[in-house]
Amino acid sequence: QVQLVESGGGLVQAGGSVRLSCAASGITFGDYGMGWFRQTPGKEREFIAYINWNGGITYYPDSVKGRFTISRDNAKKTVYLQMTSLKSEDTAVYSCAVRIRVDYQRVESYDYWGQGTQVTVSS
Repeated sequence: QVQLVESGGGLVQAGGSVRLSCAASGITFGDYGMGWFRQTPGKEREFIAYINWNGGITYYPDSVKGRFTISRDNAKKTVYLQMTSLKSEDTAVYSCAVRIRVDYQRVESYDYWGQGTQVTVSS
């Protein structure tokens, strides 16, 4: 079955950087676009980044544009999220997912979510 496993989260100081990884198995990874979302308690999942199947197209919301970078290594079946200039409001559980429908910003366009990794930014 399809499995996504995120790693790399932790406690980081404001202004610092962290790189998240999402390793996929049970799927032809190179056939799919991938997304990163984040969620805080009591709030809906928020779109953070998208990358198409070969890494040639990426999208970010304004809240992270210029600070976060999504990339992928199809040989390793892994997608990454490099996060820099972190702010306290970036504190959340970050999850990756496989895009299966057109609208890359919508949660409903994704399936096969990972369990998430916590990123806590201390000020």
